[in-house]
Amino acid sequence: MEDATKQPTDTRSKALVKAGILIAFIVLAISLIRFTPIKDYLTAEALGNFLETAGRWAPVLFMLIYAVGICLFLPGTLLTGLGAAIFGAYWGFLYVWIGAMFGASAAFFIGRTLGREFAASLIGNKLKKYDDAIERNGFATVLYLRLVYFPFTPMNFGMGLTKVRFKDYFSGTGLGIIVGTFIFTFFIGTLKEVWASGNWGELISFKVFFSIGLFIFSFFIPKIIKKVKGE
Repeated sequence: MEDATKQPTDTRSKALVKAGILIAFIVLAISLIRFTPIKDYLTAEALGNFLETAGRWAPVLFMLIYAVGICLFLPGTLLTGLGAAIFGAYWGFLYVWIGAMFGASAAFFIGRTLGREFAASLIGNKLKKYDDAIERNGFATVLYLRLVYFPFTPMNFGMGLTKVRFKDYFSGTGLGIIVGTFIFTFFIGTLKEVWASGNWGELISFKVFFSIGLFIFSFFIPKIIKKVKGE
């Protein structure tokens, strides 16, 4: 007769192995872009030169680079600024948003596949109520954290460790990053247009002042959201 304790033990062992793979992946990803020659190809200049030679495939390649970059902990501000500078304020916003959504989804599934079982095994009765609450209020929780600019990539992996449903995570992320993404790409894209035209007189225009105003306003969004929630 098979030992009744074998199955739980095997389950815990598999969960531990998966968690080890997740940790190794994160450490390797961060080390790859920080301490190896690959980092020289992940600068704004290098990526910009590469995309400018890609022709009509540039948008697709950019969104792919953005998604992979998110999973490798490449700074989102670098990729977002690059998208706005190359594709302009509006197309840049679209490509950045799509790339960010692909990256956020991929990181979520990596965290869910490799880390959820181990995370669940560590959750005691005290923490279980919070895990259950995230499952019940997944959309609102994700939306709130996105609006207050919770670190993007850590949250992608971290949410995969919780019980939040993917549809709630996806919709909360999609809606939550729209405002910040548009403001940043509009700001960078507008300045890029002025610089490319060489008409520095356009710096004194409604569009430029509006983009600067939006950019400054973006820093107050987290405080406004927290104040509305009474926290």
